[in-house]
Amino acid sequence: MTSDSADRRIKDRYPASCLKVQLRERGFFSRGKPATPATCLDLNRYGMAILCPRPVDPGARLFMDFDGKYISESRVCARVVDCQPFQTGYRISVQFSYCRDKKGYSRAVDNALSRIEGFYNRFAS
Repeated sequence: MTSDSADRRIKDRYPASCLKVQLRERGFFSRGKPATPATCLDLNRYGMAILCPRPVDPGARLFMDFDGKYISESRVCARVVDCQPFQTGYRISVQFSYCRDKKGYSRAVDNALSRIEGFYNRFAS
């Protein structure tokens, strides 16, 4: 993690390695790409870092599905901010699309991601 990526964060992120993530690239040319399983490294309601077995280009738009204890959320839109080699794959930083601009805001997504963040925040304390 670079220092400017830490400076960009609005809020602390919480470890969430037990949260399962599936990501699918959005867009016309990525229609045939299968979903890719990934592991959540940390998260907050605005974004997350994931460990993925393959690289994803910065700027790529994603649909993300989350599955964990008491958590199931599908088709959350996000955009890749950064992708770097990390451990056995790639560390991908994503920002959730609902908080990027007012037109894309969704109260339902905001509430769902706030609940997920709250769940992992309790364990980080």
